[in-house]
Amino acid sequence: MTRDPLLDYRLPDLRFVPVEALVPHEEHDEQRLQPLVRRIREEAVLRNPPVVAPLPDDPEGRFVVLDGANRATAARRAGFPHMLVQVARYEEPWVRLHTWCHALGDTTCEDLEHTLRAIPGLEVRREPQLHARAMLARREALALVVFEDGHADTLHADGDLHRRNALLNAVVDTYRGKKRFLRVTTESLVETRARHPEVTALVVFPHFEPFEVIELATGGARLPAGITRHLIRWRALRLNVPTEVLADRTRPIEAKAEWLDGWLRDRLLHRHVRYYEEPTVLFDE
Repeated sequence: MTRDPLLDYRLPDLRFVPVEALVPHEEHDEQRLQPLVRRIREEAVLRNPPVVAPLPDDPEGRFVVLDGANRATAARRAGFPHMLVQVARYEEPWVRLHTWCHALGDTTCEDLEHTLRAIPGLEVRREPQLHARAMLARREALALVVFEDGHADTLHADGDLHRRNALLNAVVDTYRGKKRFLRVTTESLVETRARHPEVTALVVFPHFEPFEVIELATGGARLPAGITRHLIRWRALRLNVPTEVLADRTRPIEAKAEWLDGWLRDRLLHRHVRYYEEPTVLFDE
């Protein structure tokens, strides 16, 4: 029997990179950012590094941040010259791009529709749910909203990728920071309400392709926070690297790379590295 190559254990590709070389593809969450900066300073360790991918053919050698936009921005806010990251590549089979849905509570159908219709350039159409989902799958709709009475609204916008992305940000801005919402993996409002009965509407986004993420990032645009969901095997967690190493401006990046090599050898030598093949549930995030 041939073994699945995806199951072969491999160490994560960990590197120090200049903070200025990190290019976010999504907006950071300002509400989470300040507490994160404080936590990094108080704990004096970086627990989980951002995951980044090299930008293809980029003369400056930059990286797009796949996951960890808040941590990357926190490092910049804290004044760190370098950041420890995990490098992955979209072409690798163990890097998969999925999409979150946003489950909204504390809102009514009438209020949400009124708010969405007030966005300049956005068209809101009420459609049968099956047809609405088909339109989203064909990328004929920017997003769709499913309500608890079973009907759906499709959101439409003209223009190129950047124009449509700007309107997608405007949609999310109608509730982000104003109303409570949850990120969920299911596109079913029924399933969502079974776990979260307070939810009254579900915003479903299209499935993005990696080249769209890269094009937006290199063009200086940002997707709304909490839409893209990158699933990456061999994710490096609980590193607890001292932030004094990241913050040290007297030590060049080459010296930090040597320090990292020694640190990794020590962790392996003393058997502090463990790989969990099965799904795990964490209770200290």
